[in-house]
Amino acid sequence: MAKARISISLEQDQAERIRQHAERAGMDVSAYMVHAATRQMAESDAIEEQFAEVDALIAQAERAAGALPAHTAPEPAAELTEQERHEVEEALRLVQGRDRQGRRPGHAA
Repeated sequence: MAKARISISLEQDQAERIRQHAERAGMDVSAYMVHAATRQMAESDAIEEQFAEVDALIAQAERAAGALPAHTAPEPAAELTEQERHEVEEALRLVQGRDRQGRRPGHAA
């Protein structure tokens, strides 16, 4: 198979690190770079293949969303009752991981 030459530019410290890693792997820099790039491409291909179905579902959902009519702003919500305000505050404390006294469970006071 015919070989192709590719030229890359990188910082001197990066080049030195690549040389050191190639040497430790018992490879010349070209073989090391080809091996690293080939491995990265194989990983990317495997990830793309694994998520192809999910990506297709997302694309389908985006197309469907694009066909929906423009969103209009909802009517402003009525003022919360005292009970509703208390329930919202309680829910926020739970989300923030705080108990009724404002302490985070499992943490010293």
